[in-house]
Amino acid sequence: MEVAHLADGGAPFLGGPPSIELGNTTYAVRGRRKDGLRSVEHLAAWLRDMRPRLAVALTDADIQGVTDGDLRLARELRDAVRALAAAAVNDREPEPDVVATLNRHAGLTPRWRELRTTPEPHTTVRAAGRPVAAALAALAEDAIDLFAGPLREQLSACHGPGCVLYFVRDTARREWCSPGCGNRARAARHYAKVRQGAEG
Repeated sequence: MEVAHLADGGAPFLGGPPSIELGNTTYAVRGRRKDGLRSVEHLAAWLRDMRPRLAVALTDADIQGVTDGDLRLARELRDAVRALAAAAVNDREPEPDVVATLNRHAGLTPRWRELRTTPEPHTTVRAAGRPVAAALAALAEDAIDLFAGPLREQLSACHGPGCVLYFVRDTARREWCSPGCGNRARAARHYAKVRQGAEG
């Protein structure tokens, strides 16, 4: 697996909750949907890029050891996160099977925190299973906290033309996932105005 040669995990990073970052591995380029988890290598690159933000520490060897099974679990979890995000932003009840999928993922790998005293007191997350599986289960827990907590009310779908990303609003007026989407939306509105003026 040549993870080192992939420039990124194949998906944009917006700095949102890690579970939403996973959901956003389905994204769009020029209005066409893309899959940022096309292969084991892409999942490994995404995990490598997200490593500082994951609840479970992953070593280079863990990332090199990503399997087809991990990819299947990551895609299934991503799809559940996206379905829950769509339900939340559209003020709908989520489908019970989607909720069950998320809960199942959260329970796949037991994790716990342990105290470490050197070099100074700190905690570390330990897991009973493979570290990648534990990291995916922790992402499911992150999604549970998001969809059951106050951030659910700030979750929004980007209003940019052709964009399919979700983000957590930091201000009530924010409409776009990124400045780039905001610029494209403003340009599209301006173009529509100019065209309407020329036709009218």
